[in-house]
Amino acid sequence: MSGKIFTPVNQVRFTNVAVVRLQRSGKRFEIACYKNKVIEWRKKITTDLDEVLQTPTIFTNVGKGVIAKKAELSKAFNTTDQEKIIQMILDKGEIQVSTEERKLQLDNSFKDIAQIVVEKCINPETGRPLTVGMVEKAMKDIHYSVKAGKSPKQQALDVIRLLREKSDFPIARAPMRMKMILPEGDLDKVKTELKDEIQKIEREDKNGERREVVILIDPSNFRFVEETIKKQTNEAGAVEVLTLIVHSEGESNIE
Repeated sequence: MSGKIFTPVNQVRFTNVAVVRLQRSGKRFEIACYKNKVIEWRKKITTDLDEVLQTPTIFTNVGKGVIAKKAELSKAFNTTDQEKIIQMILDKGEIQVSTEERKLQLDNSFKDIAQIVVEKCINPETGRPLTVGMVEKAMKDIHYSVKAGKSPKQQALDVIRLLREKSDFPIARAPMRMKMILPEGDLDKVKTELKDEIQKIEREDKNGERREVVILIDPSNFRFVEETIKKQTNEAGAVEVLTLIVHSEGESNIE
């Protein structure tokens, strides 16, 4: 009896792959891809399947090397055209990652969210910037979990709201500096309409029959302020953003 061990001819084994999985007709179908290339494919950065796939083969289990049968493909996709099926799996399938990779991704996303919060916020008691370490600790204290389907920017806005609502952590949106350009006769009524939105009036200048007023507002109120000025001045007024983020220790200006 021979001592050799044979691997079944319908099995192929891979290591260090990104697996994309799609469920169809109660069965799963998988393809073996190069890491990072799936994202590039979906963003149209890569359009060559050879750059994305480790092999142009469709599996029912990449880990065990089990290749999908033609009958299974035909039943699930109404075609046996390998390229069409692969493209469908690439476009609609779920990218499988290891537990370690998933944890690393979540940790990195957590840090990214905290960094965005720092860039957008201040300590309202001092007017000074927050630190990433402070924000990360506050996020952990409210048991914030990263949401896989939302962008870091969207989640940062959620974190700001939750920290305000569920903790005593001192946080507020860093104000935006903007200029209101108004007809002289509309100045007082615009100020009255925006008394709750204007945090501070830094300067007023007269330019002919117009007034230029530099103010600080919460960035979330920008659209309301702009629309109010247009409405109260019958479209004769305008706004100009001067500084996106105002800190006591420096500012983020518009280039």
